[in-house]
Amino acid sequence: MKLPAIPITDDHIHIDPVNGRGVEAAKDFRRSGGTHIFLVTKPSWSLGVEPSTGEDYREVFDRTFQVADMVGETGLVVYPVLGVHPAEINRLTARMSLDEAAGVMMAGLDIAARYVADGRAVALKSGRPHYEVPPEVLAASNTVLFHALELGADCSCAVQLHAESGPCTDVVDMARQAGISIEQVVKHFATPDTPLMPSFIARHEDIPTLARSGRWFTMESDYMDENSRPGAVIGPKSVPRFTRRYLEEGLITEDDAWRIHQETPSRTYGVDITLP
Repeated sequence: MKLPAIPITDDHIHIDPVNGRGVEAAKDFRRSGGTHIFLVTKPSWSLGVEPSTGEDYREVFDRTFQVADMVGETGLVVYPVLGVHPAEINRLTARMSLDEAAGVMMAGLDIAARYVADGRAVALKSGRPHYEVPPEVLAASNTVLFHALELGADCSCAVQLHAESGPCTDVVDMARQAGISIEQVVKHFATPDTPLMPSFIARHEDIPTLARSGRWFTMESDYMDENSRPGAVIGPKSVPRFTRRYLEEGLITEDDAWRIHQETPSRTYGVDITLP
């Protein structure tokens, strides 16, 4: 079955022309029926950047823009998402105090937010470690996350949340205090029990049921594009292929697909997703 004439959007994908397949991975997505991607900043260390100040993240963000331009030449619509990976706190504290590390990460987010305000990016990425850390590291990470939510409120932009598996219900109160709608707080690698805006891995078994119930959510691959981990988390063709399969098997309707790939990301990120 050929995909119907609808946008197909990957809400969280990485493209890396140095350590991965680069534009060829983006072409795979497009050939499979993909039309739009939210291109997420890779962790600084994967690009060989070891930040000591917030300003050092500018190199990471500028590389994201370079990749966005390259991918855009394939005919895909690319929306950059900039941020500081929450696992950076562990790497930074090997070289500085915990307070200094949190300060560097928040300063990096400040720069990312300025790019959003200038219209060069559409959203921020933040979160907290998805693995067990000491209480003081978790507290510092939540401080960084709250700062990102405040920046999202100031910029009227979405914030993608990289965090532990599960609902992250405490982030609802954090979002309210920060002044950002929970509909703009996107739980990357979501589970259905989250009260935040879920972005589900395309193979998630509950997607058909949630779609039929009218749930608002997006789909993602979280493709890492690293030659050392080929196909992780799932490949760049996955979002179009799973969407096609759900449609072929009658598990979702065409209206469901429009809601997943066009209506939800359009209203979440404040962009106008249309067929190219």
